[in-house]
Amino acid sequence: MFSSNKIKIILPLLVIVIIAILPTPEGLAVNAQYFFAIFLGVIVALILEPIPAALVGLVGVSLSATLGLVGETAKANRDWALSGFSNGVIWLIFAAFMFALGYKKSGLGKRIALLLVKYLGKTSLGLGYAVAFSDGILAPFMPSNTARSAGTIFPIAINIPQMFNSTPENEPRKLGAYISWVAIAATCVTSSMFLTALAPNLLAVSLVEKSAGVLISWGEWFTTLAVVMIPLFLLVPILAYVIYPPEQKTSPEAPIWAAKELKAMGSITAKELTMLGLGLLALGLWIFGKQIGIDSTVAALLVLCLLVITNVITWEDVITNKAAINVFIWFATLVAMAGGLNKVGYLEWAAGLISTWLVGLDPITIAIVLLVLFFLFHYLFASVTAHVVALLPLFLGIAVNLVPADMVHTIAILFVGSLGLMGIITPYGTGPSPIWYGAGYISQATWWKLGFIFGAIYLGALVLLGFFIL
Repeated sequence: MFSSNKIKIILPLLVIVIIAILPTPEGLAVNAQYFFAIFLGVIVALILEPIPAALVGLVGVSLSATLGLVGETAKANRDWALSGFSNGVIWLIFAAFMFALGYKKSGLGKRIALLLVKYLGKTSLGLGYAVAFSDGILAPFMPSNTARSAGTIFPIAINIPQMFNSTPENEPRKLGAYISWVAIAATCVTSSMFLTALAPNLLAVSLVEKSAGVLISWGEWFTTLAVVMIPLFLLVPILAYVIYPPEQKTSPEAPIWAAKELKAMGSITAKELTMLGLGLLALGLWIFGKQIGIDSTVAALLVLCLLVITNVITWEDVITNKAAINVFIWFATLVAMAGGLNKVGYLEWAAGLISTWLVGLDPITIAIVLLVLFFLFHYLFASVTAHVVALLPLFLGIAVNLVPADMVHTIAILFVGSLGLMGIITPYGTGPSPIWYGAGYISQATWWKLGFIFGAIYLGALVLLGFFIL
């Protein structure tokens, strides 16, 4: 009998073999079909994860380069295989992970969350806003919503309902279920509000540049999507309060508990102040750096160096940060794989094929249909990263074929702006989801129902934005 993990290993290999031996479609080169077979195998492996995700990407790149599927010479294949490691966005992701570590090690992230509970936590709705604002304040500096929501906010927020004897086994709806849902719903919005709030956002921007030649800066991302994201963010605690209300409406003990925790932390430290200053410096350079000739990746690396020099984090932290190094290798290989699809001509062929089904519709309708489909396809993915790599270049290729050139830029922003929001629809849709779901306050059936309702609200808001700016 095969073990579960052996089956997970066999399935991606089976996908590769089946796609590779199928007759090559008209208009598609044989090497493009073989490359797509490996690419699809990589996506299946990313979903099943029989081996670490970074290793999946490395295997895909190495195998494709070894077989000479992308370039005509050994050097060309080597250069393609390593192309992701020289990508500026990948280094920006790596640096931003160090910022997240700085917030954790300095204690600043915990202090911010506790201060918000202290001053907003007298009512259940106020607690909802405290949890949401904690996420919102940290979001621009923490590209892992798992580290932000599950790693920083969860340990604090999960203590609050327990003070009122609201546990998964005893009166979960009293307070715990509401806090849990607000936390995950808020982090999904903040993950789409800022370019640097979700690692796949940065990957997506890189793929958009490679696939459609469209550059999206930090400032443009925020200013375009803020019209939708800020109102959504401010409405999340109220929407949850109406749709999934807590049974307990007041929480006088929460501010008292937060005050005790803050007292135990003591006065704000020099390290926290340094982290605050460097975080604001990074944010300022990301927003205004373009005007003064400083690239966002260079700014991030500069602040990373300052974090080490000022001892907020150590060099040992940098070189032993397994999560950051893992993501660096993972995303670098996925950028190369996605770029390879374009390089071998597969995207052009597939986009042309699908475009024939949408010919005749007006450009705005095509854009909205593509956006809705892109969002709903996330029901099939347990990873936003896998979703981005598998579908974003393809959907962009279709858009390039069917809509006027001046609309492609806007459509690209709508696509990438949906990545954080789509995480709300399932209990596995984004990194923190399993943590909050695993807390046990919300049943699976309820999560799917709430995910559908909030997913519809989020998608509707994005579609409305599309109508106004397309």
